[in-house]
Amino acid sequence: MILCCGEALIDMLPRQTVDGEPAYAPHAGGAVFNTAVALGRLGSAVGFFSGLSTDFFGDMLNDALAASNVDTRHVRRSPRPTTMAFVKLSNGQASYLFYDEATAGRMLALDDLPILDDSVAALHFGAISLIPEPCGSTYEALMMREKDRRVVMLDPNIRPDFIPHPQRHRARIARMAAMSDIVKVSDEDLRWISEGTTEEEFAHELLGQGVRLVVVTKGQAGATAYAAAFTVEVPAPRVAVIDTVGAGDTFNAGLLASLSQEGLLSKEKLVDIGERELSAALSFGARVAAVTVSRAGANPPWRRELGD
Repeated sequence: MILCCGEALIDMLPRQTVDGEPAYAPHAGGAVFNTAVALGRLGSAVGFFSGLSTDFFGDMLNDALAASNVDTRHVRRSPRPTTMAFVKLSNGQASYLFYDEATAGRMLALDDLPILDDSVAALHFGAISLIPEPCGSTYEALMMREKDRRVVMLDPNIRPDFIPHPQRHRARIARMAAMSDIVKVSDEDLRWISEGTTEEEFAHELLGQGVRLVVVTKGQAGATAYAAAFTVEVPAPRVAVIDTVGAGDTFNAGLLASLSQEGLLSKEKLVDIGERELSAALSFGARVAAVTVSRAGANPPWRRELGD
């Protein structure tokens, strides 16, 4: 099982009423939530760890996980409210406004950490759940506890407007990246995190710290992966982009699903991964992400939609 550890929230997506008035429609979302849903739809064994509210938005999130075959045994329910994210789209690019004070997800604490059995092969972390407290420290503590026993993947998925203390957050990302086996960043994330460091310098610094794979996604320009002995680049499939909500989250799911399916999602196998195997995993991630950007909202594809 791949356990996705991070936020679930309600994306309020811009819509237009039949009378032409602007409106917002609630959709289940959150970066780590989206990755869990995508993994479930791709047929991977996947679970989710987060704090969910017992309010009707929390029920909506829990039901959406179950509908996509995501195991929710590690979810912590509480009567605190659900995090809300209002989305603004400009030329297909998403920007966000978050409401997260004292929510079920934000208040996840050390006492909520799950006990994991041997069925959990990998953990995935990232996004806004690493910014606020106490949940940021909770997820970091879980990574610290599990990093030597299971594959760990990190996607910082930077949202600058939601980060009140940039240097503090950069320090957390640096600590968590150094504990990870796979680090994936977008080119926009990289510019915020590295503060002038080149892509190659960033990747090789992490590889020198023990990270096995560093992946950089570049939207329509494709993706590049760095391993100790080689670099792999893959193009992005050409599609008509509706919006980019959930694109990176779906890419993460495709990458993890491919590695898992090929028996490569272990610390030992990642050390010896070959160029062909890594290229196939990247290409599959790009392929499933292309489906997501071709339709509105974070709506990852089911395996049957891919024609495999």
